[in-house]
Amino acid sequence: MGYIRLLLSIAGLCLLSACSGPNRLGSNNLGSNNLGAGINPNNSSTGSSHTVASSVMSKKTPLFTIRAVTQTTSASPADRLIALTFDDGPRPYVLFGSKAVRPAPGLIDILDQNGVKATFFVVGWRLTPKTWGEPRHEEDIGVTCIDAAEQLIRRGHELEDHTYSHLELRSAEKKNGEQWVMRDVDRGAQAIKAITGSQPQYVRPPDWIITSDARRDLEQQGYRVLTISSENPTALRDVNSLDYLCAGKAVGCPKPSLPDAVLQQVEQREKKGTFTHILAFHELSTTAAIMPRLISDLKARGYRFVTLTEYMKLVGSKPGETVKQAAVTRPTSVAALGR
Repeated sequence: MGYIRLLLSIAGLCLLSACSGPNRLGSNNLGSNNLGAGINPNNSSTGSSHTVASSVMSKKTPLFTIRAVTQTTSASPADRLIALTFDDGPRPYVLFGSKAVRPAPGLIDILDQNGVKATFFVVGWRLTPKTWGEPRHEEDIGVTCIDAAEQLIRRGHELEDHTYSHLELRSAEKKNGEQWVMRDVDRGAQAIKAITGSQPQYVRPPDWIITSDARRDLEQQGYRVLTISSENPTALRDVNSLDYLCAGKAVGCPKPSLPDAVLQQVEQREKKGTFTHILAFHELSTTAAIMPRLISDLKARGYRFVTLTEYMKLVGSKPGETVKQAAVTRPTSVAALGR
């Protein structure tokens, strides 16, 4: 019996020695190699390539190359997200700043200074040679709308379709037929594609007015139609900023201020469990002026700004599908969010 116990002890020692031998050490080495690969500064990643490409773009960089880079995303589906959008441009005097008696800051620089990439729903007729805007209402600063659109792309923003004519589509359809509406949207898309090299994916009808038939047919062609209609899920429903009520001689600007009114809309959506928002503004000097404060306040609430393409990848679905939004933790205290 003693001899058998001695043999069992020797066998056990041999097994222990084998477990701590080369195989175990090899496993550790493999883990070290994987860790090293993860932190190797020479390794490329989607996020880093986006940042570097955006920071070194020059006027000579092909626009089509830039378009491909800016569509890259590494966002998390659980984020609080803002897709900041602007209609009715390009308006060079808004984007680059007025040179009038009271110079105004340029919207492009404001967005750059705040690290925000936005989506611009542009009007096709503006993207014609030598066009700089509407002479009766806009300031000529020596920059064409095409030059402004190209600069938007170089700086990492997106261009989407706000039709070619900027006419109210329901009335236009009643007068000219639905095919006229379809052609007007397509003409706007072709004007954008001539600059970006890519077919626009999204259409925002002027004043959000479009017939159900035209909307259905545009979606069948692959467009996403952005509206304020309850037909869209809340997360895909535009938030109308009402900023056009604050421009020029317009009356009815939201009180106590436009930024406060937009934040109130965001708060109301949060109370209903929605923490992702498409904010709809217009290319107006008065709108550009409030952007620094609004962006700061939204960031203080935990929001991150993304292009519409990124937003739809995280929140949206294919045309006609319903959306189930990812669960997001509510802010713990509205009072502590810094108005």
